[in-house]
Amino acid sequence: METLLHKLPSPLKKLLNRETISYLIFGVLTTIVNYVTYELCKWLSIHYAAATVVAWIFAVAFAYITNKLYVFESKSFAKAVLIREIPAFVGCRLFSGLCDLGFMILAVEFLAIHDSLAKLLSNIIVIIINYIFSKLFIFKKKQPS
Repeated sequence: METLLHKLPSPLKKLLNRETISYLIFGVLTTIVNYVTYELCKWLSIHYAAATVVAWIFAVAFAYITNKLYVFESKSFAKAVLIREIPAFVGCRLFSGLCDLGFMILAVEFLAIHDSLAKLLSNIIVIIINYIFSKLFIFKKKQPS
């Protein structure tokens, strides 16, 4: 993958790098976890709002592990690192989860969009919000002194 990235024009290299590509891959996988959990909850006759919350919990757990290890390569499991990362990650995901829930209510209740389509649209917004938070706040690499 690195060889292909080196052949890209400079502006694209900044946008398409190992980190953003792996974030997109794991973002898609997190979306699948979220969506499958949501649909499973609906199959179990759980209300769409409650299903959204359950799906969020599973997606956040999956996303933390994959973002930490594979996307942002934060390999430390030192207590001090986890005490900083986990609350920040969950807090930011809580914000995006509330955006998800708010969008779902708006789309389903007020715009009459089918809930499954609304869930897919919502996940696009959530992926963007989560990348920004993860990159800038949670897994921010320390600058050398």
